Amino acid sequence: MTLVLTNAAPACEERPLGCLRYGCAEYSLTRDLFKELRQMDIRTDCRFFRGDRPCRAHKQTGAHCTDCRSYEKLSERVLIIKLGAAGDVIRTTPLLRRLRQEMPSCHVTWLTDFPELLPSVVDVAVKFSDRSVAWISGREFDLALILDKDPEAIGVGESVLARKKMGFGLDAYGRCRPLNAWANPKFVTGVFDDVSRTNRRSYVQEIFEISGYEFDGEQYWLDVDESKVFQIGGQSPVVGLNTGCGLRWPSRQWPEEYWESLCLSVAAGGAEVLLLGGEQEDSLNKRLAARTGAKYLGCFPIEDFVALVGNCDVVVTQVTMALHVAIGLRKRLVLMNNIFNPHEFELYGLGEIIEPAPPCECYYASECPHDSMRRISPEAVLEAVLRQIDRARASLTNNAGDSAERHRDGRR
Repeated sequence: MTLVLTNAAPACEERPLGCLRYGCAEYSLTRDLFKELRQMDIRTDCRFFRGDRPCRAHKQTGAHCTDCRSYEKLSERVLIIKLGAAGDVIRTTPLLRRLRQEMPSCHVTWLTDFPELLPSVVDVAVKFSDRSVAWISGREFDLALILDKDPEAIGVGESVLARKKMGFGLDAYGRCRPLNAWANPKFVTGVFDDVSRTNRRSYVQEIFEISGYEFDGEQYWLDVDESKVFQIGGQSPVVGLNTGCGLRWPSRQWPEEYWESLCLSVAAGGAEVLLLGGEQEDSLNKRLAARTGAKYLGCFPIEDFVALVGNCDVVVTQVTMALHVAIGLRKRLVLMNNIFNPHEFELYGLGEIIEPAPPCECYYASECPHDSMRRISPEAVLEAVLRQIDRARASLTNNAGDSAERHRDGRR
């Protein structure tokens, strides 16, 4: 293939395609090039085809579609709309395992506020913005799962074309409505507290039901950047204390003096204490580190925070993103909960939930007039931490035994 340039001065700026259609005097492609382009087989149904730039396989090997060994044919086009919060995005990822099981060749596009939390198995992770909405609106999908009830999410969901839509959409007044029968329970528990209190299904179960599946223990799907390395400590178990609770639900914040007491008690038991949090908890964690000697490495971007949690053996947290990061990384955990239905949390047998005694009278309340988190004592949390440390050690011992057995089998 060649591109023939003439010596004539450029004069076709107003009609840049003229050279292709009418044999422009300034630029012309050879007849051989046109012939080869017409005969070229471009497999736009490949999972790795990008359209506006070379795919990774071509960049690495120089292969064209016809002789490419990486070709993977796509089938169903699936759209997931789950914008936030960050923890909810993570605990929606088990659905990807079922989608890949039921539709192995499906192409998944996910619109979210937190694309950095999505695993690489998502074909196109799109950050919610005016530009991304313009790109998605009007596109065609085989299946659209609109799993948020927020106006902006269901508005986008209404704008896409799909053979089947499940989840939530807009009613005649621009408010949330269920799109399919299996979305009705989640819709009703969202508008009536008394009904929500009686719910015994976890969030993951509800998301699966909305999508037309039955939950079968599918795990979170969370990628970890192995290049992120933190110097935490020696051979002692590492207990991560995630001290914040976010701005939306300040009612779930455990008192600072309780965190201080827990830091000292956990350290006295021989464990390494690692303080976790974001920018909102930075000053709190610095104070706790100064007063207790706990390790605090600072606040990090989300991807680095995930890697940092990966260094923990046990995580203590209120209902925050850290809870779901810990579950995704298969860490032992202690969850402090006061205002949410405890049945909504799928812990996969990785830990336990500690609640006020007596239980908090509030329900999904941003402010708790009873300050019920004070009824979760540091002593009760410490006992739970020690139990989880023992279980983490037992798990490591069992894993070591399994590895040794596999090694012996390999030598036979």
